[in-house]
Amino acid sequence: MKKILFISILGLLSCNRNTQVHPPVGGVLSKKDLDVSKDRMKNLNSVERNQIQQWIATQTVKFYPTQLNYWVTAEGFDQRERRQDNSLISYSYDLYDFDQTKIYEEPLGRRDAKFGHFDELKAVENALRFIHDGEEVTLLVPSALAYGTYGDEKKIDNDIPLIIKLKAL
Repeated sequence: MKKILFISILGLLSCNRNTQVHPPVGGVLSKKDLDVSKDRMKNLNSVERNQIQQWIATQTVKFYPTQLNYWVTAEGFDQRERRQDNSLISYSYDLYDFDQTKIYEEPLGRRDAKFGHFDELKAVENALRFIHDGEEVTLLVPSALAYGTYGDEKKIDNDIPLIIKLKAL
């Protein structure tokens, strides 16, 4: 009987222990975790921007920086008139890495997509706002504006900057 009483008391005392609580996967992160993540992204973006600028210096085609942090082959591109939400656009694009290897054989894109109602890479959606019908431009995109820290879970790994050849149909 003494053994059962001793085990019961021990069991009750063990229930009172403070256990460390971990946020659930996809849950809230601490300020420290958020700061570490933010610093990592700043450093990665800085490194990628330098690499892209070095790559540009070796090219014969001129690239121009945009306000959203990618480069494009059209001067004054993001100073043009901006397409409005709910306007329609058809487009296609090919993805390349910086070795100029095409990632997908078939181009990606959509017909009659309505702005404000489709989910696209940040840089592609931004560029589509300024592209003229029938125009083709090349974008140099840091990973944060492409597939980011997760990749596309198919052929594009995490933290990969891309060359995007975009055409408005």
